[in-house]
Amino acid sequence: MGKTMAEKIIGEHAGKSLKAGDLAVVAVDLSYVQDGTGPLAVRQMKSMGLEKAFNPAHSIFFLDHASPSPRLELSNDHKFLREFAEKTGIRVSDVGNGISHQVVLEEYALPGNLIVGADSHTCTGGAIGAFATGMGSTDVAVAIALGKTWMRVPETLKVVVDGKLRKGVYSKDIILHLIGMISSSGATYKALEFHGTAIESLSIDARATIANMAVEAGAKAGLFPSDEVTKKFLCDMGRKSGYREIKPDDDAEYEKVINIDGEKLEPTIACPHLVHNTKAVGEVGEVFVQEVFLGTSCNGRYEDLKIAAEILNGKKIDKRVRLLVTPASRNVYLRALKDGIIETFVRAGGVVTGPGCGACVGVHEGVLGDGEICLATQPRNFKGRMGNPNAFIYLGSPAVAAATAITGKITDPREFL
Repeated sequence: MGKTMAEKIIGEHAGKSLKAGDLAVVAVDLSYVQDGTGPLAVRQMKSMGLEKAFNPAHSIFFLDHASPSPRLELSNDHKFLREFAEKTGIRVSDVGNGISHQVVLEEYALPGNLIVGADSHTCTGGAIGAFATGMGSTDVAVAIALGKTWMRVPETLKVVVDGKLRKGVYSKDIILHLIGMISSSGATYKALEFHGTAIESLSIDARATIANMAVEAGAKAGLFPSDEVTKKFLCDMGRKSGYREIKPDDDAEYEKVINIDGEKLEPTIACPHLVHNTKAVGEVGEVFVQEVFLGTSCNGRYEDLKIAAEILNGKKIDKRVRLLVTPASRNVYLRALKDGIIETFVRAGGVVTGPGCGACVGVHEGVLGDGEICLATQPRNFKGRMGNPNAFIYLGSPAVAAATAITGKITDPREFL
């Protein structure tokens, strides 16, 4: 019997053949935490007497959620992490360097890697063929200290998206459509494996959006076979030597195969307060917004900013709207500066913040007021996600975000393309 990508990668790291449902202790290639989950991980390491890193060069503390810190308590957490890192040799990706998942894609993750992070969106690494998954702070603490962890090999759902996407339809629409089909629990502790002609045509930036939101369907990981697109991305990042082909066997056994006709997809919106509460943009009705947020580990990459800027170029945002733009990494920020994309946002009336998670987690930089509505490119829209349980979050693509910022209401981007 052939193997899925999850079975192959986890088996390699366990040193034996595995199938879905098996339990195994596995070697870990990269372990990381962020400033929300990191303090607990360090305290657990101290309580277990494991104040060390098995591989300091591949253990990272990311200061990306409160970046820069808006409160003294969070500043003290940052200080705590920096001091422990200095003691153990663990790397620190400091304030302004960017979101953990984006930096991992750019600098660390490789096809066939096994990566664990104390953040649910660690699954973003699946965009280049790594088995990357979120775990609890204690589990990641052990992985940092011992270089290994345990896991159950997940069953895999094969998602096949064929056809050419129409103008105005992007990878965000693919993953929102899928979650609308199977629900936010439809892939609980499964691996999602993505295939098809529409998938093969996507850039790594676009694939990362889908991999990032795999967890919004409950998935343990979202995996893309590595290919020439992957190789080019690694080459662009100066890491071509790390490329390898990783794909499932032709006779791999899947729990289920889900087929989607990419040519029939439309710009899709997730309405409050659940990610699977999806509608085509034309079915949403007239929804006026007070804030538009472009960024996060889901849609803060260069391609996302470029898509939005092309729509906003030469235009002004609606006077009733706040447009917040947060690049996902320093690398993205610098590239967008060089190409005039940042200037486009500023001239349109937007506010550009430093690289990081920004408004997504509701800690600072964009908390909503009571009753306010935001159209965001982030991966989640549950009640209170952006810091106020009395506000409302709609999710859409960067193109929808740009069009909405111009009109002041949720808008089909095809009106501007």
